[in-house]
Amino acid sequence: MPSTAPGRPLVLTGRAAAPGAAVGPAVRLPAARDGGPAGAGAPAADAATEVLRFGAAAAEAARLLSARAAQAPGEAGPLLRATAALAVDPALHDAVAARIGAGEPAPAATRSAVQELVERFAAAGGPAAERVAELLDVRDRILAGLAGRRDDGPVQPDHPSVLLADDLAPSEAVLLDPARVLALALAGGTPTGHTALIARELGLPCVVGLGVGELDAVPTGSTVLVDGGQGTVTVDPDVDDAHARVSAARPGAGGGWAGPGRTRDGRTVPLLANVQDAAGARAAVAAHAEGVGLYRTELAFLGRGEEPSVEEQAAAYAEVLEVMAGRTVVLRTLDAGADKPLRFSDLREEANPALGVRGLRAARRDAGVLERQLDAIAAAGRRTGATPWVMAPMVATVPEAAAFATAARDRGLVPGAMVEVPSAALHAERLLAHVDFLSVGTNDLAQYALAADRLSADLADLTDPWQPALLELVALTAAAGARVGKPVGVCGEAAADPLLACVLVGLGVTSLSCAPSAVAAVGARLGRTDLADCRRAAQGALAADDPDGARAAAAAVLDGTGEQTHPEE
Repeated sequence: MPSTAPGRPLVLTGRAAAPGAAVGPAVRLPAARDGGPAGAGAPAADAATEVLRFGAAAAEAARLLSARAAQAPGEAGPLLRATAALAVDPALHDAVAARIGAGEPAPAATRSAVQELVERFAAAGGPAAERVAELLDVRDRILAGLAGRRDDGPVQPDHPSVLLADDLAPSEAVLLDPARVLALALAGGTPTGHTALIARELGLPCVVGLGVGELDAVPTGSTVLVDGGQGTVTVDPDVDDAHARVSAARPGAGGGWAGPGRTRDGRTVPLLANVQDAAGARAAVAAHAEGVGLYRTELAFLGRGEEPSVEEQAAAYAEVLEVMAGRTVVLRTLDAGADKPLRFSDLREEANPALGVRGLRAARRDAGVLERQLDAIAAAGRRTGATPWVMAPMVATVPEAAAFATAARDRGLVPGAMVEVPSAALHAERLLAHVDFLSVGTNDLAQYALAADRLSADLADLTDPWQPALLELVALTAAAGARVGKPVGVCGEAAADPLLACVLVGLGVTSLSCAPSAVAAVGARLGRTDLADCRRAAQGALAADDPDGARAAAAAVLDGTGEQTHPEE
């Protein structure tokens, strides 16, 4: 929603997706998606030839996506591998072949088959909806191959600029050169979408959900300030104000932060990183992260026709443990189901996958997968001399936490649980009677607490991590940990927002885990802030009625803490 006042610059408000700020000339990326008419294309005189043409184009799309996955930073690689698997999925191939057999040419058959899948995924809602963008990306690549067009990726500016676009596929986002693209401003998208995740991995400030009409009003070539922490895009800003905001948001601003995590008055707050492999762990070490707060182990399972062996898993886990030697590593067990299907396991398609058999619940249908994964984690620990911490996703009840804790302890592991379901927050102290730590996943907790699909751009205001109701659930969980003397961390991307990180510490959270690229900015902000101010900011945010009010209340307290000192409350 744009806002302005006489004599003031135009300000567009979207959703904060990746922290940081940048200013530069606006460059517009033209929409490239091929959504042509379903009947386009020459008649299919030879159905067998058309099926072969489709198969070759699909295989080439998968090859290109896999090649980009190999170069992608952090978690983006496994995500693109999962997209590549969509291109050669037998269900898509069979659907296209059936339409070709009925007389449609390969391009039209591709469009109509993908559209049917898009409608099914969109109707399912929840995490499955994220695959819509991937399906459209796969469709466009297959159509390009059928038309003989070469895909060279998005056209990038030849000088440092702010990139404006209606949307950007993850496979395009990974190609962006941070030396030429200073920031992203997208009309669509959500803060928890894959493109936003890649922006965070690349260290690009990003604002999403600005609206097509609003973003179209920004003139190409105009100076634009993108504030990925505030979720705003300012057109023709005051020069001094713009450069001040960019300097304040720069990672490490305020003293070249290099750890450890602590408030200015000495309260220790370990700053950890979210990773998915050894490369991510190395990036975390380079960013001065003090450990791994979320190791997404399920990404190694995606797109596999068979379950990785215990030895194969153990080798992958050991690599991360070796890189992080001497530091805490928290591994999340397989978060499968919903948008992360396992071809080798009996996880059937569900009408509402976000509320279905996902995370720890997958063990109800196939307990062996979890048992073998815990065996592999234990083996990796023995191999490296580490004592891995392990947490289960989607824990909803005390018996679930108790059973998981027993299985982990039987293997010499430190058990924990993720708080992503409101029932887990409400019964946090009861869960802590069985597990040794809790970790709050703010993305899913917001989705379930506000009854809003976290991947819906229309509902992004409801799943904003600054929602006071969400913050209250975090405070409730942290208070339970304080009463029993056990740690409660946050591993959702809310921890990547330096301002919100201070609020989380004020709520009682004992550690923060975010993308490696965000660690320094969070550490620097905490290092300039007293614990008393964190608590005052947290109380102000809890008292607000909406996310904007919560942000404003926190900023009113924290924006001046670098120049004044307050006694601890």
